[in-house]
Amino acid sequence: MTKNLTQGKPMKLVLGFAAPLLFGVLFQQFYSFVDTAIVGQFLGADKLAAVGATGSINFLIIGLCLGFCSGFGIPIAQAFGANDTERLHRCVYHAILLSAGFSLVFGVLATVFCRPMLALMDTPAEIIDAAASYISIIFAAIPCCVLYNMASAILRSLGDSKTPVVFLVVASLVNIALDLFLIIVWKLDVAGAAIATAISQLVSGVGCVIVMIRRYPILRMSREERTFSPALAKDMLLVGLPMGLQYSITAVGSVVVQSAVNGLGVNAVAAVSAASKISAFFCCVFDALASTMATYAGQNIGARKLRRVDEGLRAASVIGCVYCVLAFGAVMLFARPLLSMFVDADANAAVMDMGVEYLFFNAAFYIPLLFVNIVRLSIQGMGFTRPAMFAGLFEMIARTAVALILVPRMGYTGACLANPAAWVMADLFLFPCYRHVTRALRGRLMPDVPEYQEPDEQERPQVA
Repeated sequence: MTKNLTQGKPMKLVLGFAAPLLFGVLFQQFYSFVDTAIVGQFLGADKLAAVGATGSINFLIIGLCLGFCSGFGIPIAQAFGANDTERLHRCVYHAILLSAGFSLVFGVLATVFCRPMLALMDTPAEIIDAAASYISIIFAAIPCCVLYNMASAILRSLGDSKTPVVFLVVASLVNIALDLFLIIVWKLDVAGAAIATAISQLVSGVGCVIVMIRRYPILRMSREERTFSPALAKDMLLVGLPMGLQYSITAVGSVVVQSAVNGLGVNAVAAVSAASKISAFFCCVFDALASTMATYAGQNIGARKLRRVDEGLRAASVIGCVYCVLAFGAVMLFARPLLSMFVDADANAAVMDMGVEYLFFNAAFYIPLLFVNIVRLSIQGMGFTRPAMFAGLFEMIARTAVALILVPRMGYTGACLANPAAWVMADLFLFPCYRHVTRALRGRLMPDVPEYQEPDEQERPQVA
């Protein structure tokens, strides 16, 4: 079930690998969509705002965990591309140990400090209790989240983008069923939505692990390979932690923006919450292409085929730009019908208008967002996670500047400009960074090979 991305036409490979990922991300957003819709329709706008108010700190902590899972997958993909089975086994073993340790530490700390963080963000008093109830359960279940994401990162590194999707679909259906039961039947309020999410993540994680054990002989390692190495752990951390910090640095800007939105009132919080869910649904293609480029770049760097990384990035760019144009048109046509799934248009006309405005500004800048995703993940897949981390810093600076300067002057419209400003700022860093990285790799991997000429079949090196 493994898939080698170092041979074949890049456009076909990118499309083939991204398609299952897209389906999985769509399903993930679908159950998140339904989850939010159930909260909004059955518990009201205040509870919708309470769940939405946790979005930025959720991204801050969960993003850190997801980042190091993705980062630990990069050395695995490079070892697979280099046909180095021993290093592959050792990287998988250390990835499991490190992710388990981090998930337990982050789960405990985040659960303890979630309410103080909500208070620090100026969460409205009328929704802070419900927000704390929801996010504390999500944080307590971080090990379940990491279990699935680490297992799926390992499988994607081996070229399998389908297995994680299968269990994500199963988990999505479980989540929706539990949402309806726990919220409507058991009357557990927003806590029911959080419990449903935690259980569904556990189901998907256990499913992926079972498949890895039963169907992937390449992952079976000897006792000697299951020996902890401080040196290899350090190497893994140097790749994984910058990716995790990148998510968290980006999230810091989102926290500042969320604090500014909180100060605009419950209607603004509800509008951003609902519109963000819809926008995330349209952004699934970007997530799928980004994950594809991380694995594609990792395997091809392991195989010393740097030119193929450029070709794959061009293919992803063409696919993504065509989609961006179509997505913008769809958002403009269906913004109000989609928002009506979360809020009552008659009872909450102000929330509806604000949600439409937020969607318009985001959709107008989908092309910059596309490049933030595919260029950054290509750089990271090539093993340069620390430079890519600075893109998150640029996003944080842009969002913070908007929150502190534009929101006080422009109000809600200023908040709508936060994401577009962040995406443009990140691209201004990422494009020159990508050129610098490819030049550095060309000199390191192929010092005697003319530029843009791939070497013939040579022994594949081990790329850290």
